[in-house]
Amino acid sequence: MTRKFNIIVDGVAHEVEVEELGGSAAPVSAPAAVQRPAAAPAPKAAPKKPAAPKAAAAAGDVTAPLQGTVLSIEVKPGDSVKAGQTLVVIEAMKMENEIVAPADGVVKSVSVNKGDNVSAGDLLVSFN
Repeated sequence: MTRKFNIIVDGVAHEVEVEELGGSAAPVSAPAAVQRPAAAPAPKAAPKKPAAPKAAAAAGDVTAPLQGTVLSIEVKPGDSVKAGQTLVVIEAMKMENEIVAPADGVVKSVSVNKGDNVSAGDLLVSFN
């Protein structure tokens, strides 16, 4: 049996379908005080605009894919890097996330420092 749910993550509503696998458990209903009428579904929340990045990202730029703290910077301006090479390490939720070069290039500038807090979309490294 497949059921649909609206889940809100960071203020953005997502409609998901969940398939029940096996088991013969009877459906569980919410207590009467919490149960909602089976009327029309609630309207979806309008997507929240992301905060503007600190600097606009160009084609050769690498931006933070998530919010976190810069643990280390593995490159400096003028360095030649290969696709997949680690540029910056960001800690988020006690996990280290390596941010890698999307393509071969030369580092033009590094826009963050060790210990900086970054948000998703913030400019990390620019390439020539």
